[in-house]
Order: sequence, then structure tokens, then C-alpha cells
Amino acid sequence: MGIKMLAAGFAGAVFLSLTGCTSSMEEPYVLSERIPSLADAASGAGYYAQAFAEDLCVVTDEAVFDEDLVTSEAGALFDEEDREVLYSKDAFERLYPASITKVMTALVAIKYGNLADQVTVTEDAVITESGATLCGIEPGDVLTLEQLLYGLMLPSGNDAGAAIAVHIAGSIEDFADLMNEEAARIGAVDTHFVNPHGLHDPDHYTTAYDLYLIFREAMKDTTFRKVTGSTAYTASYRDSSGQTVTKTWKGGNWFMTGERETPAGLTVIGGKTGTTQAAGYCLIMAEEDEAGGEYISVVLKSDSRQALYDNMENIISIIDK
Repeated sequence: MGIKMLAAGFAGAVFLSLTGCTSSMEEPYVLSERIPSLADAASGAGYYAQAFAEDLCVVTDEAVFDEDLVTSEAGALFDEEDREVLYSKDAFERLYPASITKVMTALVAIKYGNLADQVTVTEDAVITESGATLCGIEPGDVLTLEQLLYGLMLPSGNDAGAAIAVHIAGSIEDFADLMNEEAARIGAVDTHFVNPHGLHDPDHYTTAYDLYLIFREAMKDTTFRKVTGSTAYTASYRDSSGQTVTKTWKGGNWFMTGERETPAGLTVIGGKTGTTQAAGYCLIMAEEDEAGGEYISVVLKSDSRQALYDNMENIISIIDK
């Protein structure tokens, strides 16, 4: 499809403006704002862009939603079947994602790696920052990439994220470049990553809407669905001396572990939590209703774990109304 035809088809439907939100983009659904680089037909370089938002949920006016429904800084609920925004509060405000970052890490790892790859853990996986969540791997351990994905997503292992990054790209920095390229490819251009785990950095940020785009893209993959939909996983692997190590990793999403009751008629089929002092308490999830319809919900920067789940319950309870 030529660029002129692409622009023409796109213009009538999604040249929309948003009020009341902080964003680096003047018009969040203008193709040139979302996808600044189109494919070079001669060389094949750059990004191939379909008309952005043609099959996405589009936020047009947040004023129609009850801002007081959630106490978090941002929150949103998207109906994937009917392409409707059921709730949105400051969906375009740049915030810190904490460990929700790992959704993109998994997406890039699945795209560029092989699940059966034997990964030798390097010193890059040694993370000593206070409060950092780990899956407990050590330099010299040898695991498959698939095992590392579970170590990344269930216990939210920052060490697993570093091991994946070095295996896929050779360094944390080069892997972050791949993450940013993938974000740009899917139109998440209010996002910038500097690491694969989400430990705080002022230049590491995203928005609730961009996280919707990233999580939606990841959920297209059956491996990601399997990993993010699990509550526990047991990995057996070799340590640096060749001995077998066995670890069981468990997920932390209260709706999936049963620590928080899911609203009637809904099943949580996947998700990722994230917490740092700067990011607050964060959660992105996919839900399924009794008819098989799927939804994506996100809450960013709640001030406590209890408030996080209160906010998320308030949002997803809209589905039944």
C-alpha cells in the first residue's frame, strides 16, 4: 500500500484529538505522530505501518468517564472484541511502568530468540538494588530461554530479564534498543525503555495507552499467553558446577492466585504486576467474559497494593454493566 493511499484511508477515521491528558503528541492518533518512520520500499529498512488504530480501541474524550472511579494516577479498560474504550483516566500521561516493562522484554525475547536456546547466565544478572525482585539464578547457571521467560514473568525476576537481554542482544543497552524499536513498530511512541526489567530510571517511561498496545501485541503470541496465564512453574536447570537446580516460581497477581476475588462472570487470563517507589503499584491484565470476549485493563501508580486491586476491581466491574 502506498503512503498516499495509507494516509487517505487513515485520515477520516482516526484524526482525533484528546482533551485533558498529558502527552508528547499533539494528536495521539495521527499516523505521523504514532509511526514517524515508514518502510523504505527500495531497501526494506524502517518500519512497515498499517493504518494506526484501524482495529484498536481509540480514546476520544476522557471527560465522559468518572475520574473518581479510581484513585490511581492512570487507568483504562479496553474491549478487544467491540473495539471500545470502556474506561480511561489519563491514558496518555507518561508514567513509570516498573516491572510491567517485562511484557515488552518477553515480547522481544520471543520474537528474536528460540525457546529451546540454552542460555548461560552472566554477571549482568547480578542485581543488588534494594527491593529488586529476583528469580534466584546465578552466573554460570544454564537455563532454556523458555524457563527464563517464566522466571521473568512469574516472580518478576530482574535477574532473568538481564540474562534474557544479554543472550538476545549481547548487552542490556542493545536489548533496550530492540525494545524501543518494537515499541515504535506498534505505535507505542510515548514509551522509552533503558532496561529489560523496569528498575527505576527517569528516562524509562510509558503510558497506560502504550501499555495497552504492547500487551495487546504480546497476547497475540501463544507462548506469551501460556506464560502470562500461569500461576506457578517449576524449572530444573544446571548450575555452574553441572549440578541440577530445581526452583518453583509463583506469580503475584492476586486475581489469578485467588487472594482477590475476580468480579462474577470474568476470568483473568494473564497479566503483569509492577512496583517501584517511583512507579507506585501497577498492574496490566487481560480478562475474558463468559461469552469469550476479551478485555485489557491497566492501572498505573496506585499508592498501595490494596488500592491497586481496589482500583482494578472498580475498573473491570464495568464489564458487567
